[in-house]
Amino acid sequence: MSGIFGVVSKKSCNDDLFYGTDYHSHLGTQFAGLAVFGKSLQRKIHDIRGSQFKAKFYDDYKGMQGNMGIGVISARDEQPIIINSKLGPFAIVTNGFIDNADKLANCLFKEGKSFSEITNGKVNFTELVAKIVISGKDITRGIQKIFDRIEGSCSLLVLNKDGIYAARDKLGITPLVIGRREGNWGVTTESAAFLNLGYKIVKYLEPGEVVLLTKGGLKTKRKGLRTNRICSFLWVYIGFPASYYSDINVEAVRERCGACLAARDNIKADMVAGIPDSGTAHAIGYSMKSGIPLRRPLVKYTPGFDRSYTPPSQEKRDLIAKMKLIPIPAIIKGKRIVFCDDSIVRGTQLKNYTIQKLRQHGAREIHLRIACPPLMFPCKFNYSTRSIHELAARKAIKALEGKDIKNLNRYIDENSKEYKKMVSWISKDLGATTLIYQKLSDMIKAIGLPKEKLCLYCWTGRHP
Repeated sequence: MSGIFGVVSKKSCNDDLFYGTDYHSHLGTQFAGLAVFGKSLQRKIHDIRGSQFKAKFYDDYKGMQGNMGIGVISARDEQPIIINSKLGPFAIVTNGFIDNADKLANCLFKEGKSFSEITNGKVNFTELVAKIVISGKDITRGIQKIFDRIEGSCSLLVLNKDGIYAARDKLGITPLVIGRREGNWGVTTESAAFLNLGYKIVKYLEPGEVVLLTKGGLKTKRKGLRTNRICSFLWVYIGFPASYYSDINVEAVRERCGACLAARDNIKADMVAGIPDSGTAHAIGYSMKSGIPLRRPLVKYTPGFDRSYTPPSQEKRDLIAKMKLIPIPAIIKGKRIVFCDDSIVRGTQLKNYTIQKLRQHGAREIHLRIACPPLMFPCKFNYSTRSIHELAARKAIKALEGKDIKNLNRYIDENSKEYKKMVSWISKDLGATTLIYQKLSDMIKAIGLPKEKLCLYCWTGRHP
């Protein structure tokens, strides 16, 4: 997932743009970029692999003068893209994953279109979106063409002389939030970006909604749709603790997830712990409900380390997982530990760099409690897992069945013997004493939205 941020200011926008974009650094690890509209469009893009946004852009942003700007922390593409077209010059940033990108690109090739930006040998998603936008009669109708043609998700910001067009993807998979500070207007993926900048939330964009932010205020260019299938994983793992989506706080949901796990558990233990950072709030909820004290047998060295979930290569993910968590032997030795985490995606880091560290330093028992059900399907809507072979649950099923199988209903059913065998296999493979996953119904209850308003694809395989 990427994070996007935009601001329209009465004066220079560059301070708000710089810090607002930086508050999305937990969402992307590849590239970052800023675009400002002053006397002309200005753009800066940097590779942030192995570095931080602030360090890369600190000198750049001060010279980017204008009262309107957009920024992005990208999980995949070099952004923003600047296009000069029949619609005039504009800059664009996007968030999402276009599942049919190759098909759309081939259609444009046949029309004689070309692409200048390439990411890992593939067409840059943001440039692809920009090329479709300019096929419309205006920006709003161009954005509508995006919604009509893509499979997957795409929320976006378009900056031109009119202001900032903000559009949330038609299924509502990814969030966009509008805020205001006196005469300034902002738009953000993470509402947490508003808090220290003094912006107050004005509205959460509806799925498919298109608005235009100007110095004169907020204009609705296209009304939203009734359909809403926001990504559940935002609350469980991806999102920042201080953020709100659909007016529901991330940290509060994680505490409720932990409490739900504790309510169905009767394990005897000396402490509860969470894998930093996202697992911490789940552990807090478990501790509050169970009465077992919360402690920190593993601590994260610095926020400068990326999330091991988002980097594209296994080698990079392993390095991050190995280096970022430091054990505290005095807390670990001889203890029975309930360890809470948001999810088990691939399982390699949990096995090799978390459980192994606890065992090496004398943990007596390690009871894993996972805040969501087993992940069964690669995400079609964000840039994260791309293959069934990456997922720990699918590895377990293949080991038990001797092959990949298409019908997973028996393994998705939390009451089936197949589900229990799968969980037992994963537990043994990881080296845990016991393993319990959250029930889907409890996770939905912890989030607090109706099931039909959530994307649950990665657990159920049902397209939203």
